[in-house]
Amino acid sequence: MVDVRETITQAHHEEWARVVAALTRRFGDLDIAEEAAAEAFATAVERWPADGVPPNPGAWLTTTANRKAIDRLRRENKRDDKHMEAQLVYDDDPPEPLGAIDDERLRLIFTCCHPALAMETRVALTLRMVGGLTVPEIARAFLVQETAMGQRITRAKAKIKAARIPYRVPSAEDLPARVSGVLAVLFLVFNEGYLATGPDADPVRHDLTAEAIRLTRLIRALLPDDGEVAGLLALMLLIEARRTARVSASGELVPLDEQDRGAWDAALVAEGHRLVRERLAAGVAPGRYQIHAAINAVHTCARDIRDTDWSQVLALYDQLVHLDPSPIVALNRAIALAELDGPEVALAAVDRLEDKLAGYHAYHATRADLLRRLGRSQQSRAAYDEAIELAGNTAETAYLTRRRDQLG
Repeated sequence: MVDVRETITQAHHEEWARVVAALTRRFGDLDIAEEAAAEAFATAVERWPADGVPPNPGAWLTTTANRKAIDRLRRENKRDDKHMEAQLVYDDDPPEPLGAIDDERLRLIFTCCHPALAMETRVALTLRMVGGLTVPEIARAFLVQETAMGQRITRAKAKIKAARIPYRVPSAEDLPARVSGVLAVLFLVFNEGYLATGPDADPVRHDLTAEAIRLTRLIRALLPDDGEVAGLLALMLLIEARRTARVSASGELVPLDEQDRGAWDAALVAEGHRLVRERLAAGVAPGRYQIHAAINAVHTCARDIRDTDWSQVLALYDQLVHLDPSPIVALNRAIALAELDGPEVALAAVDRLEDKLAGYHAYHATRADLLRRLGRSQQSRAAYDEAIELAGNTAETAYLTRRRDQLG
């Protein structure tokens, strides 16, 4: 029984997106595809323990889901329409042109991440339709009421149908721009797991980081030559490798310079480094995810914080600023600058960002640390107070409070 349950769980991870995608292509309706897939897995939970696991679980699930969808359509349309019956039973329509890549799951991902949908809707729909997470799971992850999340997903599917958003992979010339949108969705999912934004959530959500990595691996398998896909996967792996060292036993956030590097996941670090090296060897100008991954590779190469090659980190941030001139990138660059040119030079760079980052807790936390290093304790305390007020979760609050209380 335990083995069968594990097989069903594994099949859900591996086959959910494939089943939903196949049904979406055939019936042209995300609602039908989702409900029939869910019914097929529910049937597997009932049947497999008694009948045994079928030789090809994916094919069994797809066939069962197709039958469930046909049964639903027959119930909804009781007209004696033999032509419709024939269309439902025999799926012999020639496949549509698929665009740049021939894969049903990729078409499903691009549909869920279509730019006509709001970003928060893309995230929810991707986790439901591609990841197979339940509505309650998605609602808990993003601290939204279950009914509100269900309505969000329902409205998204209705918009796809009403606007006739095509179920296809974009053409070759449109693919790079659309891939970046897909990666943005996956990175949002990962970031929420990496450091939750809500005060009532666990500070680190391994279920979300693991799902983001799993989906990014899927994209990587479908688009093996895309440098930014490889870069995002490398970035996620190098961050995830540090997960167990990032929160102390007392529930306090542990910054990079205080982490036990022996607790990092060596296999994830090695895989992340390999992907970074592969992209460097490709000789193609890197995108923002590849540069972020390279920065994290430098950090994870060092055995101790004192061994960090800060000049290389700063050079990479200089390169990143040209691609992404955001104030958050400038803030992270200033942290590296402090290690090379000192806290006073870095503080001047940070202060120039006040008008853009005044509501961002990391801006005030960075100022607080630089002011502390300069011996300006009173100003540092005030900056810590600002950061604590804006901090997103209990682990960050605990760390910032301890640092503030250590001031003379």
